Amino acid sequence: MSGTIGSNILSHSGTVAETAAGLNWVSDVVTASTVTVESGNGYWINTTSNTCTITLPASAEAGDNIVIVDFARTWGTNKVIIDSNGLNFQGDDDTYSVEYTTSGQSVNLIYSDSTKGWIPLEDDVVADEPVAPTLQRGIFPFGQISGSYTGVSNLVNSSGVIASDVTAVGTANGYHAVSGYGGDKAAAAFGYNGSANVNQKNLISNSGVVGSDVAGVGTARGTLGEVNYDGDKGLFAYGATDAKVSLKNLLSNSGVIASDVAGVGTDRDYAQGSGYGTGLGIFYGGRGGSGNLNLKNLVNISGVIAADATGAGTARYGFAGMRYGSSGQAMFAFGRVDAAVSVSNLISNTGAVASDVSGVGTARRNLAGCQYGGDKGVIAYGFSSGYESVKNLVGNNGVVAADVTGVGTARQGAAAQAYSYSA
Repeated sequence: MSGTIGSNILSHSGTVAETAAGLNWVSDVVTASTVTVESGNGYWINTTSNTCTITLPASAEAGDNIVIVDFARTWGTNKVIIDSNGLNFQGDDDTYSVEYTTSGQSVNLIYSDSTKGWIPLEDDVVADEPVAPTLQRGIFPFGQISGSYTGVSNLVNSSGVIASDVTAVGTANGYHAVSGYGGDKAAAAFGYNGSANVNQKNLISNSGVVGSDVAGVGTARGTLGEVNYDGDKGLFAYGATDAKVSLKNLLSNSGVIASDVAGVGTDRDYAQGSGYGTGLGIFYGGRGGSGNLNLKNLVNISGVIAADATGAGTARYGFAGMRYGSSGQAMFAFGRVDAAVSVSNLISNTGAVASDVSGVGTARRNLAGCQYGGDKGVIAYGFSSGYESVKNLVGNNGVVAADVTGVGTARQGAAAQAYSYSA
């Protein structure tokens, strides 16, 4: 053999191994719950959906090198477990537990000898996680007016000002849901048009323009809820046909609604949803077969709805939900028990529902809310003793402000969603 050997590894066996830049990066991202790794390789470990047990080689030589990296910054949620496969790890035998539980971490393992075994040369954390852009504007489309339904919409600017009615596009309906998709756009879907439940959808651009009707997918129903998850996807769930259901339909990041999936949790209508934390969602409350509920169902970053858990606060339905703050908080506010109420419940960035906070403003039901200005919220419309067009702004500290006379057609059964990265 002649020529220059560059970026190669000489092992104790005397074999020169060809390797790109000294370490071969395995191109397939690991998503399985177990993987067996080899020396000389780097691995991207994605624990979005599950923990991952990494089995190291059964034999190794001094200088053998393996690197593992948190691909999706999810090790803090689903950890990585190291199985040293009969060899020592930092001087301890493989009966000891080795776990990495910090999001954004990478681990550079070097084999030393039979006494100390594998040693982390580096276990750095990338602290500067990219910051997602925040949504600045909002929209309230459709709803029920006195004796009929409307297709008008009202845009919300980055200062929380609700604009005048925009002429309707699409079939008038209400008791629908609006979910975000693609990061900065929205989709209105399902609902009731005054004579029947529908499964139409109307895509909403990142400039707030409502598109024409598109035939939907899934069971036509009304009084359902929605959440955003994973940063750029949505989910419609629960609602009522002739009976209350727990179906869900995923909304892709290109605005495509998937077929029905059997839901998890109690069949109910009027369950309200909101995003919280980073890429997570929560459904809360609603009306079941035996009455009002204060159940919650958390939604993970893959759009999976968890089983029922007990919530906190007054069991009710017909309230509004939205994100607020800069740390992934959310709020559910107003609604109906036996009559309309003016209470709110704050949701932490871990999905915990807090006790009732006495509200400010007109007690009402069947209203809607959304984020605006990046870290604040707005609640509007609804029904008290009549159809309302009032609004209540929500500060980035979760405080609900007094009534402000609204703009646009007074109505109930509207829905709302934040959109647009541009102020």
